[in-house]
Amino acid sequence: MTKKAGPVTAIGNRLSANQKKFLAEVIGTFIVVVLATGSVVIDAKLNGALGIPFVAFAPSVGVAIGVYLFGKVSMAHFNPAVTRGFLVTKHITKRLAVLYVTAEIIGALLGSIFVKYMIGSEAFLGANSPNYAYPLPLIFGVEILASALLMAVILVVVHTKGLRGFGAIAIGGIVGLGIFFLSFISGASMNPARSLAPAIVSGVLANLWLYFTATFIGTSMVAASYRKKFH
Repeated sequence: MTKKAGPVTAIGNRLSANQKKFLAEVIGTFIVVVLATGSVVIDAKLNGALGIPFVAFAPSVGVAIGVYLFGKVSMAHFNPAVTRGFLVTKHITKRLAVLYVTAEIIGALLGSIFVKYMIGSEAFLGANSPNYAYPLPLIFGVEILASALLMAVILVVVHTKGLRGFGAIAIGGIVGLGIFFLSFISGASMNPARSLAPAIVSGVLANLWLYFTATFIGTSMVAASYRKKFH
């Protein structure tokens, strides 16, 4: 007797490879943005009682869950700057990069809308903000560094074909560490989609220039080094 496929399996079987990648990037980015920005909103609602450990830990869990669920489907980018890095290393084509970035922005926007209506709108929905008490070159450099470290860990995971099963933990961990140690200077976004969505939904767009430049520079530099060494 043949076992009947469930509705989720049936839908999955009807999707093309690119459609599966698109859906994976939408859902994965949604998870990352909800946990990354939602944690900031929750902490703000509690007047900072949970602090930076909570704000750093939540997105690291979100990224780890996303990588675990979708790593084999889409390589689990969830981040336009990472997608740019994979374009530089030629892991993906230009056409696929457009599909990925579109999915990431949609997922991020859905995440911020979810946070607004299900968690709260404090702290501008968790929008990233640099600390302008520090010199601008330092802020810019720190955001480049955080993004570069993230891309480096991702490429190590890809190059080792999963880092012996610890890939999700490693990538989630570097996100959490970046936020914990560097967010007090640059905001430690490392992800333009994560910065864009709460900024658009909350209407606070002033700092997007930073997260749409430094993040791409950081990931592209590491990707170019990788390509030079291994291609």
